[in-house]
Amino acid sequence: MAAHRKPRQRSLGGQTARTAFTLALAGAATATAFDGTGQAEPNLTAAQVKAKVAKLYQEAEEATEKYNGAQEKAKSAEQRLATLRDEAARKEEKLNSAREALGSMAAAQYRSSGLDPAVQLALSDDPDRYLDGAAFAERAGDRQSAAVAGVRRQLREIEQLRGAARVELTSLKTRQAELRTHKKTITGKLGAARRLLSQLTAAERSRIGEEAGGTAAGDRASRAAATGRADLQAPGSTTAEAPNSRAAAAVSYAYSKLGSPYVWGATGPNAFDCSGLVLASYRSAGVSLPRTTYAQIGAGQRISRSELLPGDLVFFYSGITHVGLYIGNGQMIHAPNPSAPVRVAPIDEMPFAGATRVV
Repeated sequence: MAAHRKPRQRSLGGQTARTAFTLALAGAATATAFDGTGQAEPNLTAAQVKAKVAKLYQEAEEATEKYNGAQEKAKSAEQRLATLRDEAARKEEKLNSAREALGSMAAAQYRSSGLDPAVQLALSDDPDRYLDGAAFAERAGDRQSAAVAGVRRQLREIEQLRGAARVELTSLKTRQAELRTHKKTITGKLGAARRLLSQLTAAERSRIGEEAGGTAAGDRASRAAATGRADLQAPGSTTAEAPNSRAAAAVSYAYSKLGSPYVWGATGPNAFDCSGLVLASYRSAGVSLPRTTYAQIGAGQRISRSELLPGDLVFFYSGITHVGLYIGNGQMIHAPNPSAPVRVAPIDEMPFAGATRVV
């Protein structure tokens, strides 16, 4: 009987791979949701889809801020680990030099036959000269003892550094695991939102995007910035009302980024998430802000809603999961979510949670 041979599988490449990828995307668009989002619901109205998508975007943004925080901690752990390893390497070089010196002392001691000093004195042809040499040897012995003690101290220091490095490595691995968890949550929520939106017509999706936040003036500014038809700067009235030049510069930067896409985890210069836009705006003005909304709300002086001035940071939701840059007249510039670019929007469109004046 002829042997049956398993047909050799050819790897996908070129157009074949692109076709397979396209089919996979098409399948994903109609697949059931995951991470607790349940199966697709084909009978939802446009209003119900809008509400569910808004909730998913909010949950994704909360996970994004947790991701941003974990990323900052991971970077810090990496830096501390690198510093500890560099310090340990330098101390090991010094230790090697000290060991070589001890080796030289041991070799000299061996060459002197290691005889008892009394025997060496008895056998010496010149006792006076020997006594002078014995005093020198005693001093050399003291130096040798100090060298041994120094080596022991350096060994302890290196072991402490290695222990600290092991702790930092454990911390880094923990943060990296957190990053993977938050990333999975974010992509799951955004994927579920895309699947819900795919049930709507193009007109319905466009309408939801327009309603995602923004005034008519803000939308016009966003479209102009996105198509390059205007070099937008903050209106003079807005920057004039800012409490200082740095706040005015931050507002001006945010205006210049109208129309930029929302990308979770991004801090510019061409894409942003909500806290990334605020961070980049003040970074352009020479002010360093924390990465996450949770930390940004504590980065300056807390103020009431009635005290708001252009450049102040405005925060939303009970979990402090969204932030925008106030520009006056009840308006802000913010990066809403993946359905809408950086735009002008009223601060009343989300549950107000607090405000901070950075400078």
